[in-house]
Amino acid sequence: MALVLSLSLVFAPVLSPEARAGGAVVGQPAPELVLPALPGGESVSLESLRGNVVYVDFWASWCGPCRVSFPQLEAIRQELGERGFEVLAVNVDEDADDALEFLAESPVTYPIVRDGNGVTPQAFGVLGMPTGYLLDRAGVVRHIHQGYKKSDGEKLRAAVLELLGE
Repeated sequence: MALVLSLSLVFAPVLSPEARAGGAVVGQPAPELVLPALPGGESVSLESLRGNVVYVDFWASWCGPCRVSFPQLEAIRQELGERGFEVLAVNVDEDADDALEFLAESPVTYPIVRDGNGVTPQAFGVLGMPTGYLLDRAGVVRHIHQGYKKSDGEKLRAAVLELLGE
């Protein structure tokens, strides 16, 4: 019980569900998401990842904390991917070249999609970069996390392990 309580305090929603009207809400299914893969290729849908615990990470090339989160998310995915954990990174840069330059400096193996028009961040209620949504295997939002600092990696890993154990 203490672990569940501590995780809910660490990865609590940044705003109350009422304040996030029109966006993703803890305890509710995540909004639909179908976006083109970056750099090009077939579209990726959130639905195609159902059955996994998924961290949907909204990021931009100009985001300093994103440079901290990318290697940590990659490490967690490498460790827990075989157990059913996936990261889906949603880039919001207007210019795809900016995102590709960032990825050249911070390569990852998890799927990257792009929404340069900002439709998906609006549907999720993203207020800043990075913002992550941790979904359970049924696609329900369990945690919303805004910002990212080095110490967040272990907290996220613990939250993912909890959901993988359900």
